[in-house]
Amino acid sequence: MNEPSYLAAVRESYDTVAADYAELVKAPAELDPLSRAMLASFAEVVRTAGLGPVADLGCGPGKVTAHLADLGVSALGVDLSPKMIELARQAHPGLSFSVGSMTALPIPDNELGGILAYYSTHHTPPESLPVVFAEFHRTLAPGGHLMVAGHVGDDMHLRPTHAYGGHPVSYASHLLPPDRIVTLLNQAGLVLTARLLQEPAEGAKRSFATFLAHKPRRP
Repeated sequence: MNEPSYLAAVRESYDTVAADYAELVKAPAELDPLSRAMLASFAEVVRTAGLGPVADLGCGPGKVTAHLADLGVSALGVDLSPKMIELARQAHPGLSFSVGSMTALPIPDNELGGILAYYSTHHTPPESLPVVFAEFHRTLAPGGHLMVAGHVGDDMHLRPTHAYGGHPVSYASHLLPPDRIVTLLNQAGLVLTARLLQEPAEGAKRSFATFLAHKPRRP
């Protein structure tokens, strides 16, 4: 099967920017209080459920994966960019990182106690999100928990030409309304637990949202 062109664009772009991305993107400890609280809440829910490890999908250089581990969660990272995974392994040698796509995760069925997709689904075209969310459902254990966070918008399609230190990039970003994301999660069999919509911070342009959901237990 031929790989969708957007995956190649994402992989090549993040391989290009990886080193500067790792330097420029904030560590979780530097995030705003609400974002830190949502990550801590997710970690607590997953720890309490005790259903298996958490996969940080689109983990980049592993900063958030390591943060989850510091919060007492058994965490692993998956990213489409081999260069990002190389940096993650160098920075966090005690954690497991692998190259993979959210469209076909290298993870068995019902394996995960949790999935974190932290600012990592917005490069997926809306028509491909059902494939990604179906993979989340497949790999989560019954009762497992999901956290999706990222920028939202009114069906905005952004195509930057340079990013993270001025490097050329070819990916696109798709900012969907929060209700659309909830609908797509529900259609994948994932049940919304909570959502948080944060308005743009001073000097910023875009709202961002966090969604907590779970895979129902078998009847």
